[in-house]
Amino acid sequence: MIDVLVVGAGFGRDFVPLYALHPEVLRVGLVEPDAQRRAAVSAELGVDAAYSSLDEALAAGDWDAVHLLSPVRFHVEQTLQVLASGRSCASAVPMATTLDDIARVIDAASSSAGRYMMMETALYQREYLHALHLRETGTLGRLTYLSGAHMQDLDGFASYWMGYAPMEYATHIVAPLLGIADVTARSARCLGSGTLRASHRGANGNPFPLESALFTLSAPEPLVVQVTVSFFENARSYTEGFNVYGERAALEWPSAEGGPVVIHTAGPADGSAPGRPVARAELAPPDRHGTMPEALRPHTRPHVYRPPGGRPAVELQAWHGGSHPHLVHEFVSSVTDGRLPEIDARRAAGVTAPGIVAHLSALRGGAELMIPQY
Repeated sequence: MIDVLVVGAGFGRDFVPLYALHPEVLRVGLVEPDAQRRAAVSAELGVDAAYSSLDEALAAGDWDAVHLLSPVRFHVEQTLQVLASGRSCASAVPMATTLDDIARVIDAASSSAGRYMMMETALYQREYLHALHLRETGTLGRLTYLSGAHMQDLDGFASYWMGYAPMEYATHIVAPLLGIADVTARSARCLGSGTLRASHRGANGNPFPLESALFTLSAPEPLVVQVTVSFFENARSYTEGFNVYGERAALEWPSAEGGPVVIHTAGPADGSAPGRPVARAELAPPDRHGTMPEALRPHTRPHVYRPPGGRPAVELQAWHGGSHPHLVHEFVSSVTDGRLPEIDARRAAGVTAPGIVAHLSALRGGAELMIPQY
């Protein structure tokens, strides 16, 4: 049994109940600097302890593992702090926003008694798990092309998002595409599109509202991944998905987030017309619970959580394709089993570095840049 500390009561509110339900978790604590939010979430969910800072929580000495759900700018330093304390650390994406900081996290993870995991939702969402099933069963056949897009408008978000380079947050697309193809990204060519308005530039220095990249891969034959990320000035409703094309079948992300995926299946040529006939079908991907504990399985869908102590029931959503309980179980079991998690520091680096290098390519007018291999 382990004690888990959740850092951040915003996004972290979704994870506190999942840790509380996990059979290998004894206590759940919360770190939140905003006193009002800390008090509200603590009272609502019944956490075992609450702190105003990570420093205060770690000094208490009670926690075996820490899940960071703080803003991106804190990820690296908080990860290093947790790992230096000998505790295991799960971090929301991205792992880092510079190659130097990726190297720092890898070094810290390799020397710490704790485990490191990047909590990439895209690698556990039901759509990805279904695409992986299609690949592993041979349904897709030989892969020929992969693409994906993360479209979102951050206008009105917290000021630290202003001017954020889109490709520095590309892991939600890069990770599933590399995972399905079972490859690493070797090089990037990226172009920025549009010119970011002055009101959206902030202090980050990025001039592009949208960036689009082509990645060459470590596949034995030519295979290309195309990734587009847009954070500003794009009139498109939120989407965060991918398309996978093979010689036998293809999977395309729904045009409306949360809808059914589209499966195209090619039949044999019948000689009556050029080409092969292709059937189109819509599919709601099933949940694939695997070895997830029974208590977590209902929580891949919107659900009602009943906090301890007789508190009122809480309605919770199941964002990111039902991935959250998968992530919690993988992190907890990696700690209790004493093994590396599936998304350890080196795999996290392999899906984070491509976006960082792609943004550098965009700043250099689309020059091809090599991606470090981890």
